[in-house]
Amino acid sequence: MPHRSNTCANAHVFTRVTFSNIFIRTTLILLCLLASLSPAASAGILKINGSTTVNLPVAEAAEILRAEKKMNIQVDTQGGSSGGISMLGEGLVQIGMSSKHLSAADRAKHPNVKFKEIQIGEDAVAMIVSRDVYEGGVHALTRRQLADIYEGRVTNWKQVGGPDRRIAFFNKEPGRGTWEVFVHWLYGDAKKAPEVSFPEVGGNEETRNKVASTRGALSQLSASWADGKKVFALAIMGDDEKAIEPTTENIATHKYPLSRPLFLLTNGEPEGEVKIFIDFLLGPRGQALVKKHGYLALNQIKTP
Repeated sequence: MPHRSNTCANAHVFTRVTFSNIFIRTTLILLCLLASLSPAASAGILKINGSTTVNLPVAEAAEILRAEKKMNIQVDTQGGSSGGISMLGEGLVQIGMSSKHLSAADRAKHPNVKFKEIQIGEDAVAMIVSRDVYEGGVHALTRRQLADIYEGRVTNWKQVGGPDRRIAFFNKEPGRGTWEVFVHWLYGDAKKAPEVSFPEVGGNEETRNKVASTRGALSQLSASWADGKKVFALAIMGDDEKAIEPTTENIATHKYPLSRPLFLLTNGEPEGEVKIFIDFLLGPRGQALVKKHGYLALNQIKTP
């Protein structure tokens, strides 16, 4: 019996020690998991967010720098240009991507942020149509015609010299750089743009696919995405009745009225890995990526 009693006692001690060890190990595992979810765990990650237009050369530059300099870079396009501005303002990313100038309202939302615009190239907003519209004879529109379409006074392509077909307008999400450039051109200020009830589209790929697959379609799109196969860029008819197409020359000289700069945004002067990344995109290899994706490099832009 005594022997049995000792055995039971030892078993009780062993069980208590084992449970104690399990508890300690479990606690350590939970602490590690919590630590991995904390903001400190993301230290060392260069986070970039914003415009789907600017994203193309940025994403490829990130791939190169991951491979060559072992940099940990995360690139996203959540919310487009306004999303990039907002996330930079809130300290969630170190670099924002924008296909529009910062507005006074953008700066006012984040008064403690020293926004710095760093231009990496030039692009333009094209008004694109589906193949049936283009082949039906619509190759150019005036600003007045586009305002009439946007405000619902013109609803059929035959009203502007095209086929007898309903205009299916896909509006870029308000806040997207493409949308802001378009309405600023129409109304002089994005705040003056009327509220409309058109179906909305987000990034460039979604926009191109929607227009390509919809008869009678029209939307705003980065000019470099207008391939002339599935979607077609319209010229803008000026007051002198001359059609201005979004060609490289017209964008470079700002003759085309919807030309726009492409920016990387930082909070203050770039430092550390932020500077390394931006310097790469401003250098020869980075500028070659800008051109590769259909945009104008900085040395192609001509000052007025």
